[in-house]
Formats: sequence, C-alpha cells, structure tokens
Amino acid sequence: MRHRVFITGMGMISPLGLSVEEAWKRLLAAESAVRLIDEFPTDGFPTRIAATITGFDPADYMDVRDARRCSRFTQLAVAATAQALADAGFDPRAEDTARIGIQMGSAVGGLHVIEEQAYTLRDSGARRINPTLVPSVIVSAAACQVALHWGIKGPTGAPAAACATGVAAIGDAARWLQQGLVDAALAGGTESTITPLALASFGRLGALSTRNDDPEHACRPFDAARDGTVVGEGAAVLVLETEEHARRRGARILAEVVGYGFTEDAFHMTAPDPTGDGAARAMAAAMADGGLRPEDIDHIVAHGTGTPLNDVAETRAIHRVLGERARKVTVNSNKSGMGHTLGAAGAISAVVAVKTMLEGLLTPTANLETPDPECDLDYVPGQPRLARVDTVLVNAFGFGGQNGCLALRRWREL
Repeated sequence: MRHRVFITGMGMISPLGLSVEEAWKRLLAAESAVRLIDEFPTDGFPTRIAATITGFDPADYMDVRDARRCSRFTQLAVAATAQALADAGFDPRAEDTARIGIQMGSAVGGLHVIEEQAYTLRDSGARRINPTLVPSVIVSAAACQVALHWGIKGPTGAPAAACATGVAAIGDAARWLQQGLVDAALAGGTESTITPLALASFGRLGALSTRNDDPEHACRPFDAARDGTVVGEGAAVLVLETEEHARRRGARILAEVVGYGFTEDAFHMTAPDPTGDGAARAMAAAMADGGLRPEDIDHIVAHGTGTPLNDVAETRAIHRVLGERARKVTVNSNKSGMGHTLGAAGAISAVVAVKTMLEGLLTPTANLETPDPECDLDYVPGQPRLARVDTVLVNAFGFGGQNGCLALRRWREL
C-alpha cells in the first residue's frame, strides 16, 4: 500500500523575512534582499554582495547555551522547524516519537565555525580549539539538533546533494511516509555559507554576479544580461504526514506531495549538461511517480539561478519534458529576491510552490527585463499574476550534476 503524503505545516527563515508570510509578501512585490556585505572585509573579492538574513535571534527559538554550541545553519533549521510545527498545530512530544522521521539536509554544513576555528588553530594553537567543533559543523548536526529539541526518535537523515539538497530531503521523507515507515516527518534544507572563504571560492569559480554597484538587480534569472547568481542563506521546513495520520488528528491540509525524481548528469562537476538531459529525466521521473502527464502541469518553480549556463539548460529540459505544453506553463524563480540558498533552495521553492497554489498568485521573476532568446518560456516577468494552479513541479539542480524535482498538487479528495 502506498500512503498519500500531505503537507500540513511550513516554516521558513530567509533573507526576505523571518517567516513564510513576510517572505511571500516581499516576493510578490519583487523585492530583493541582496546587499553589499559588511560582516567582513571584501576588498579584492570579485563579488562583494550577498543575500543575508537580518534580525534573526536564535534565542527566540532555542536555549541560549544550545544556540552557542550550534552553527548558524543549525540555528536556522531549528527556527524554521518551530515555525512549521506551529503552523501545523503539531507537537511531536505528544505523539509516538519513534514514528516521526527527520530529513534535514545541508550542502555545506557549518562553514562559519570551520573558518573561525582554522584561524584559532593557526594563531593560538590546538588547545584553544572549541571541543564542540565537530558536532557543530557536520551536515547531520541540524537534523540531530531538531531531534534533540523535540525528542524525535524515528529515522533521521541528512542528505547532502549540493543545491538539490532541499528537494532530496523532502522527496526522501515522502518515500518513508509512502512506505509506511513513519507517520509524520519534518523535511527541509538549511544553509549559511556567507563567509570569506565561500564568497572568494564561488567568485573565483565565476558563478557569482559581479554587479557590486547594483546589488538589488544583480541576480537576473533568464535575463539576457545575467552574469551569475548571488549567495544567500536560509532554511525551510515542511511538516509531512500520511493521510491517515493527518485525518486522525484533524490536521489542516495545505497540499500533497505526489511525485519525486532524482538523477545525475555525469557531465561536469560545476556545469550542467547543456542539453538539460539530467534535469529533464528528474522532472519526468517526478511526473511518472505521481502519474502525471504534461497537460497536468500548471506551473514550475524553477531552479533559475541567473547563471548563463543553468537557465538555458533548465529551459531546454522543460521543453524536452513538456513538449508543446511548455509554452502554456508558467515558470518563475525566487533567487533574484533571496539569492541562491544552496542546500535550502529546493525546500524554499517548495514553500513558494505551496503558497502559489493556496493563494492563486504567481510571484514574479524579479529583474527579468530583457528576455534571453534561448530562454523562451513564460517566466512571469514584472508583476504578480492571478492564476489557478493545481499542480506544480519544483526543480533544484546542484554541483556534480545532481538533479531533483518534486511534484506537488493542490489537495483534493480522491
């Protein structure tokens, strides 16, 4: 028996706001959180801009002592989880905690702490290293801290699939639920890598926009003048439940996870397959998993990084999978507003997809002013748009050629 998987709660901390609602409003207004970095010196860096979270205090969500022992990516995950549980009206401690799972991924983990401690080792020696360094920086730290915080004792996963991590976490959790391994799960992605080393590395790689004199318009998905993405930070978490569990507790159902696909390009470590083959196969797999045809797809929340290679490859993938339907499907990207949040990006896009269905509104792809002839779909430029959206694909593609896609559907009785 394959169980239906419902989304019953959502939480998000992002550069555009400290809640789902705040970020949603700013996405609709096509606002951007990209700004000049002032947390550390950036003289000599090719890129000196990023989308950072402001006003976040981990003490609002966890004990101060625990917060000090956690890397920022874990703090963000705990906060987004708290919001998602509150949104779902779900207290794990009142349930059989062995029947609740966690899939909380990150592409990089605690890079802030690693960099700080490397300087400490160099300048002050081994005896000054923080004894909690390793458990605070490993990628599984966020998932395990969420488990500790709420006493969750079911299976715990921490996928690391580069920028496809958030989609992988939700998809893997959904499969646990479909198979009946758990009754509920917390799933999402979290990332905070705005550090000197990361900024310099991504900049040297040529992946980042160098529009340092115009930060708000730097990230331009699908625009002819795009010159790279912008690093962001954030976390997004979904509460997933089997149909039986959700109905038993009278949960409010937001949407349904109906399909998941994950593939590998095997092409290049940093560049996508220009034909879009791997991305297309991930989308096709998600559709097949959900029993969906091209005519069933209404909208796609794209990976849409604003890099010259990704946007064209993703457009080709959409054409390949949907055929003639591609011309009738709307596509948008949220990265022009909140930057590329790496391991959190797919989870953030999943939240945006659910809000799109619930609100009947498409958020615009900000900064799309001059369409690239090779990017020839409807990317919702300029203004938000009213639309009835029943089925959405959520794309997330990562370094190493990892491609993830979720198929989400408006909840309905079958």
